[in-house]
Amino acid sequence: MKVQKKIMGITLFAMVALSVAACGIIGQPTASDITRQARDISTPQQTSYSSLYQTSVFLGDSITEGLSYHDVLKEENVLAGAGKTAEFALEDVDELVKRKPEHIFIQLGSDDILWPTDHPKEYSLSYYAQLIDRIKERLPKAYITILSVTPVTAKAEKAEPRYQNIGDYNKGLKELASKVQVGYIDVSSTVADHPDMYDADGIHFQAQFYPILLDYIKDELDRKKSAK
Repeated sequence: MKVQKKIMGITLFAMVALSVAACGIIGQPTASDITRQARDISTPQQTSYSSLYQTSVFLGDSITEGLSYHDVLKEENVLAGAGKTAEFALEDVDELVKRKPEHIFIQLGSDDILWPTDHPKEYSLSYYAQLIDRIKERLPKAYITILSVTPVTAKAEKAEPRYQNIGDYNKGLKELASKVQVGYIDVSSTVADHPDMYDADGIHFQAQFYPILLDYIKDELDRKKSAK
């Protein structure tokens, strides 16, 4: 019996070896095949979140830009850039209208609180209100949700003390959301639960953070919907 199994094992090994050799000669993958396979392997996450947020646009600064930079969402679902403030975002409304989103997520403020003015919070929130009014005027059927400013590390806060105002700024955002009747989601807990996902600067985030953020936003929207 053992001899029979051994012979069968040798035969099977020989068949596999021949098959592998044949593939190497006849069916050897080309560079384009390898590229396509790599793309197919790397994009399920993007496909999943792109489907989930396919009618949404995230408007924001470099924190928000990470959604498309890290290929978690498609570029058409993200309208963001480094240094973007509520005032500068007013210039994006025309482009936002062209994309015709059903849901708009706004995450601005991390640059606003650094703005060189006597009262950066009040200055920023006045433009934030203008931004929302203009979006409502141009896209009256779109649902708008404000996302809180994400906290920074203690080291980043020490290097730039104005980041200590993030908590107070977020309170202002929550009050604004209530006043102008749009949604508000505090995403601070996603950062607190994953402090290892900061980039080296302690302000921005690694790619792994963004799926967690999107999952949290979805869960919060579902929770608010079911609570109504």
